[in-house]
Amino acid sequence: MKVLIPTPLRSYTGAREVEAGGGSVAEVLSELDRRYPGFRFRMVDEQNRVRPHIRVFVNGEQIFDLRRPLGPSDSIHIVQALSGG
Repeated sequence: MKVLIPTPLRSYTGAREVEAGGGSVAEVLSELDRRYPGFRFRMVDEQNRVRPHIRVFVNGEQIFDLRRPLGPSDSIHIVQALSGG
């Protein structure tokens, strides 16, 4: 499935979009972390929760549970919030 990568995480993937497989969002992130070490840690904290500055969308719907099941035609869009003053 297609995974859209935000600019701050492209230093890991080297691409705006990557293909990954898995039956859940967690499995997709684990696959991406195997291919791009450190990727998952930038998105998920030690309690296995999505970090506050990250948003994950599946087919345009924001998800909060990394166990959300995925189908082969689903797409994941990762968004990183910007902050500052």
